Amino acid sequence: MEHVHLAVEEDDLYSGYNDYNPTFDSEELENDAGFQQAVRTSHGRRPPMTAKFPGTAIGSRPLASSFGSRIPMASSMGRPMTGAMLDGAARPMTAVRAAGYTSSLARGSTFDPLGQSRGPAPPLEAKNEDTPEEKIKILEKKVNDLIEESCMAQSMGALQLALEKAKEAGRKERALVRQREQSGNADHINLDLTYSVLLNLANQYANNEMYPEALNSYQVIVKNKMFSNAGRLKVNMANIYFKQKNYPKAIKFYRMALDQISNVHKEMRIKIMQNIGVVFVRMGQYSDAITSFEHIMSESPNIKTGFNLILCYYAIGDRERMKKAFQKLISVPLGIDDEDKYIPSNDDASSNMVIEAIKNDKLHQMERELKTLAEKYIMTAAKLIAPAIETSFATGFDWCVDMVKTSQYVELANDLEINKAITYLRQKDFNQAVETLKTFEKKDSRVKSAAATNLSFLYFLEKDYDQADRYADLAMNADRYNPAALINKGNTVFVKQDYEKAAEFYKEALRNDSSCTEALYNLGLAYKRLNRLEEALDCFLKLHAILRNSAQVMYQLANLCELLEDPQQAIEWLMQVISVTPTDPHALAKLGELHDGEGDKSQAFQYYYESFRYFPSNIDVIEWLGAYYIETQFCEKAIQYFERATLIQPTQVKWRLMVASCYRRSGNYQKALETYKDIHCKFPENVECLRFLVRLCTDMGLKEVQEYATKLKKVEKMKEIREQRVKSGREGSGRGRREGREGSAGSAGESRITVTYKVLPASTWGDIFSHSSSSTKGERLSARMRSLPASNEPYEASSPKELDVSYVDPLGPQMERPKTGAKKRVDDDDFADEELGDDLLPE
Repeated sequence: MEHVHLAVEEDDLYSGYNDYNPTFDSEELENDAGFQQAVRTSHGRRPPMTAKFPGTAIGSRPLASSFGSRIPMASSMGRPMTGAMLDGAARPMTAVRAAGYTSSLARGSTFDPLGQSRGPAPPLEAKNEDTPEEKIKILEKKVNDLIEESCMAQSMGALQLALEKAKEAGRKERALVRQREQSGNADHINLDLTYSVLLNLANQYANNEMYPEALNSYQVIVKNKMFSNAGRLKVNMANIYFKQKNYPKAIKFYRMALDQISNVHKEMRIKIMQNIGVVFVRMGQYSDAITSFEHIMSESPNIKTGFNLILCYYAIGDRERMKKAFQKLISVPLGIDDEDKYIPSNDDASSNMVIEAIKNDKLHQMERELKTLAEKYIMTAAKLIAPAIETSFATGFDWCVDMVKTSQYVELANDLEINKAITYLRQKDFNQAVETLKTFEKKDSRVKSAAATNLSFLYFLEKDYDQADRYADLAMNADRYNPAALINKGNTVFVKQDYEKAAEFYKEALRNDSSCTEALYNLGLAYKRLNRLEEALDCFLKLHAILRNSAQVMYQLANLCELLEDPQQAIEWLMQVISVTPTDPHALAKLGELHDGEGDKSQAFQYYYESFRYFPSNIDVIEWLGAYYIETQFCEKAIQYFERATLIQPTQVKWRLMVASCYRRSGNYQKALETYKDIHCKFPENVECLRFLVRLCTDMGLKEVQEYATKLKKVEKMKEIREQRVKSGREGSGRGRREGREGSAGSAGESRITVTYKVLPASTWGDIFSHSSSSTKGERLSARMRSLPASNEPYEASSPKELDVSYVDPLGPQMERPKTGAKKRVDDDDFADEELGDDLLPE
């Protein structure tokens, strides 16, 4: 056992590094009772250490030699310790010692290891700002701050403030230069700061369209040889000349800038050449523009330049080069990733999180915008050159479709074919348009839905509601989330007066696309037909928040307020309609009608008169104005309105009778007699005319009185016989059906009136006020005319029916009123059909 050795734990190589002497622990000194006691007892009580002889700080300690032994020095042996007093004077310590500790307490000194007896530290010495260097630094900082403030103001749209800041920066910079010259530091002028001030000032002048001042500022920079690369600013000067339409100078400065930019900056040179090409296009020099664009397409092709090149070839009519340019356009690389990159995979959770994070980031948004722009240019170019590159536009479209199918924009081929159908529509060739759209019935769901939506829209315009309903169903089956298809389906149900079902389709369209204004408008109309006026008002108020300047929406709001018996609010909405369409005569007439209902005749007359000025063929307005002048005893002024009514409705005898009555009321009996005679020649069986002729001839003592009296008797007798025949005929035909009618009336309880509404598509919106209670207005005017005062009128008719001017439109309620200019007016029965966005007739 004595040869057996037990295994011991090996020493730790890193042990001891974390150990430290607690003597050096200064963090717990406040809690160290021994240290605190030593401080309290020894502070200021230890006697000072003195020395009799001067000596070194080494004292009697031996020195270490190179041999490692310590040999005491002879000169230091027997000497008193260092720091001693000599002749009562304390000499300074020459050795390193601990702060606050000495071998002896100096005379008159106290123990103060923390230096508390010296008091607080003196304040920092203030910087002297009176020196030239400090003034220069302060001025430079102010100039830089002003430049920054100017740029920030410009970015926020405060262009005037940005210009003021730039001018102030220029003044401060000039003061800085003078300060340097006065201090003798003219050689140390900050050229970068001067360049920044001048450039910012020139830019702010240009932003505020102060082009001469901007050009002067740029000229100062360009002519200064001390500024490196200042020649590039000639591009900015050329841009200003372009805005001023000084195209020759713009080209000159673009070329000067191009000469001063080396080939290393290829992208900058390409952009300048693109600007040169655009200027040549503005000047009509298409050959020179083509040269610039072709060079760019060979060096660094891009979508905009390719599109501009096609436009130039189209302008000069070069078919073959148009085709080549279109092929170059669709082959331009966009440099963006495929959309499949953003489709998450089910395997890797971490990669799915990354894809979710970048799916809608700024880079992906930029890629989508670039792709959308490219598709827009390609579609526009195809629609432009298709009719020009072949003998017929159909052949040209087919060629463009074939080219697109072989490119990276395969999905645009179907859109081009839909545009082909739209072109047929613009050429009024509806059959070809329908045939083209029908070819999409066997395509994929998205294209099928778009084509079926357009077909439904076309058939709806042609009032073939069965076919419109069929294709609306087809579009919905292909894509249930297509709001356009749902709106067209709702429209077909609306014309069948099933308003509840139509409202459901409009609601579904809004759930799929909350910004669909057509669905919201039609939903409001459906609620209006269902007499749910509050809900209709809510719909149109929401729509007004989206379409702030829509006259149709504001009219609907006015009409609903009128139906809700709030005429003042209706007047306010109509005033907003007038602010948007100030020359709409029917809006003015409606305002006049509302003011008339409120009893404000002066305001009513003002709006009716304005309506007459813009549209002098509105028979209702003419009738009201004529009656107003008769009521206010200005019969001479009423004559011109009734004469115009006679021109508009020459078969209506009442207007001629009103003209004659106005002459008679104004005392011009001879003119009245001539007018009545003229009426009798054109309407020989008119009883009222003969009565007035008899009375006038009698009072004027004319010989024709007997002749007219005889005619009057014959006409009255014929009228009585005719009335008796009609009465007997009605009684005979009514006996047979009386029993059945009574039974029907007993079962129904009341008579019912069936109203058939006429629904028009949005593209044929009619008069917004054509259905606004014309019958009640005619009754009011009739009552007013019958109740006119009869004083001082010796030839007033004995029967009030002679002055009945109630208006009955001979053309029926479906007469379409003429439109004024290009303004749209909406009938309150009309509703907005789906315009299909980009699917049909895009702008």
